[in-house]
Amino acid sequence: MTETLHALPASVRGVFDTVQSRNPHEPEFQQAVHEVLDSIAPVLDSHPQFVEAGIVERLVEPERQIMFRVPWVDDAGSLQVNRGYRVQFSSVLGPYKGGLRFHPSVNLSIIKFLGFEQIFKNALTGQGIGGGKGGSDFDPHGKSDAEVMRFCQSFMNELYRHLGEHTDVPAGDIGVGGREIGYLFGQYRKITNRHESGMFTGKGVQWGGAEVRTEATGYGAVFFAQDMLAVHGESFDGKRVAVSGSGNVAIYAIEKSYQLGATPVTASDSSGYVHDENGIDLALLRRIKEVERGRISAYVAERPNATFVEGATPWEVPVDIALPSATQNELDEHDAYRLIAGGVRAVAEGANMPSTPGAVAMFQEAGVLFGPGKAANAGGVATSALEMSQNAARQRWSFDDSEARLRTIMQNVHDSAFAAAEKYGRPGDYVLGANAAGFERVAHAMLAQGII
Repeated sequence: MTETLHALPASVRGVFDTVQSRNPHEPEFQQAVHEVLDSIAPVLDSHPQFVEAGIVERLVEPERQIMFRVPWVDDAGSLQVNRGYRVQFSSVLGPYKGGLRFHPSVNLSIIKFLGFEQIFKNALTGQGIGGGKGGSDFDPHGKSDAEVMRFCQSFMNELYRHLGEHTDVPAGDIGVGGREIGYLFGQYRKITNRHESGMFTGKGVQWGGAEVRTEATGYGAVFFAQDMLAVHGESFDGKRVAVSGSGNVAIYAIEKSYQLGATPVTASDSSGYVHDENGIDLALLRRIKEVERGRISAYVAERPNATFVEGATPWEVPVDIALPSATQNELDEHDAYRLIAGGVRAVAEGANMPSTPGAVAMFQEAGVLFGPGKAANAGGVATSALEMSQNAARQRWSFDDSEARLRTIMQNVHDSAFAAAEKYGRPGDYVLGANAAGFERVAHAMLAQGII
């Protein structure tokens, strides 16, 4: 992210200056904090007690940061060493909750930005969960199952002491799917001699996992976009949709878009994107990415009318709805300009902070409906909390029941953000609304519990 962050209101400028001085080499974390502080200035003006209690000063500093060595042996018998992280940001609303990301780009700045976002995202769901995030710079792509298992076991050998269903409940994220969750949970169970099924979410349905958890983030992003459109009497029906990414979020955003009558025409990975004007062949995409673990370029070999554009993102394709679902800062001002020129009506972030600040400003200035990640992609963590509830009660809900609960939660997330934007004088500004609604809930809890 190379864009310069604009000046903040005076009421929060000092807090951001401290964040910059304490975390000088963490641009993603600084960007995430800047976005929240920029939004909550009117909330602080209306609630001087938040300022007096130092709520913001405490929130921008994690309760705990854990960084550790992860040694493991590859299939050739060579020792490899990666770095592991868990940042436990806020437990004021409940146990820390947030995913683990395994990707070469992972560093402390990225984990802190994700953990900070998680505080407000989790608060927006209305459930009793705090904010945290973790991961490693390990890359599972191209590794054998045995190598992934050995890495996960070594990773858990350190992390287990900081986890528990009433302390910290991880889930998956980029690079951490059902395979990795299984290995991590198995090692936790072995080390602790406890089968705490509620201390890890994203588990297999047959051993404690929840229906719809795999689909939840992608479905939720579409539900949020659906709700934004509905305010203006519009729907997904007949719309063309651009989706970035090709993991769980993207695949199930594509699936739900189809179910609502839209035509998703793009998918991508780090090598480029495919454009299929007739609509993405979801079965083919799943086979390439989930079974063969291949590159997106393989798609065009079986869909001759589709095109693959190497080294690019799909935002040059004219569409009605855009769902950035890959990674942070994937959509910049140039991309926003192309989407706006192509007639985009709504953008809902399926990933965490995929749009740069400049891109967000352009969408808002152009009157594009914009759903920020901490609201639009809250479906994943919301369903994780539902999984925790099922585990605690030794219950199992059906797919339809779980999806109905997810739909209700996403409607409530949308309505909370919408109402907060109106309350603070910026109707339709979901960025302000999401940050304000989430922050208010956390801040009131912090006031009630004292300075700890």
